[in-house]
Amino acid sequence: MGELEVEKHVQYILAVGKKKDDFESQVMDHLRMNGAYWGLTTLDILQKLDTVDPDEVVEWVMQCQHDCGGFGGNVGHDPHILYTLSAVQVLALFDKLDVLDIERLSNCVSGLQNDDGSVSGDMWGEVDTRFSYCAICCLAILHRLDKINVEKAVNYIMSCQNLDGGFGCTPGAESHAGQIFCCVGALAITGSLHHVDKDLLGWWLCERQVKSGGLNGRPEKLPDVCYSWWVLSSLIIIDRVHWIDKNKLAKFILDCQDKENGGISDRPEDAVDVFHTYFGVAGLSLLGYPGLKAIDPAYALPVDIVNRLFFGR
Repeated sequence: MGELEVEKHVQYILAVGKKKDDFESQVMDHLRMNGAYWGLTTLDILQKLDTVDPDEVVEWVMQCQHDCGGFGGNVGHDPHILYTLSAVQVLALFDKLDVLDIERLSNCVSGLQNDDGSVSGDMWGEVDTRFSYCAICCLAILHRLDKINVEKAVNYIMSCQNLDGGFGCTPGAESHAGQIFCCVGALAITGSLHHVDKDLLGWWLCERQVKSGGLNGRPEKLPDVCYSWWVLSSLIIIDRVHWIDKNKLAKFILDCQDKENGGISDRPEDAVDVFHTYFGVAGLSLLGYPGLKAIDPAYALPVDIVNRLFFGR
């Protein structure tokens, strides 16, 4: 099947974190908070989080917080729910949630919920089921889920389900594996999975596996390593992961490694990036690849972190 190049991936992630002037860093400047979450969570799954300085990371994360309580994608960037969740997840990795004013932050997040139960990404009002997931996951981690109307949030998510069993970004929008993860993950966190027809959704998801073993996000699209997370985690949450060939998927992910310089790409021979490196390693964790920490399919954090958050152990 091939071997995961752990040390090379660690060195790649550490190098990405230090670079500020190359093309990849410039392109990612506005979403550096997401990049920090992807990179640091990968290091933790690889059991190498001790290669970074927690104090340095926490200091930078807190510099990205705004007076409203939300976080921007980088220092000086506007706050958004996407970056706010990543900031909370990063702080959770290091057991540093105590640096937050949790009431202020949870009020900011809950204030983004609309009357119909949907969630806006920021003050400008764009609505997307990704934002519903981010708000629910963030508030759950902070133990403040009671700050929103969970029933309305669930009803809105279910209004985005299609006849094929999948979910879109808004009611009537095309089913997409990324949105399905967000909706299924949010339903799992809120204890609402009974609303889902698991066989119908499971069929749609398992149809995403192509001949190479990789997964795509929609019918007739090319496989992409990132769907090793979006599709696989959803199948695990609804208990239908046995409907795909897990060994072929693991081989596809391993074939996307840069074995010389580290990092994982979307498809074999393409350029690597930290986004696909995270989703590839996280996918292998879900598949039970030896030597990796287990990751929770709903919270997208290592299981030991989730256990600490909710069970104090």
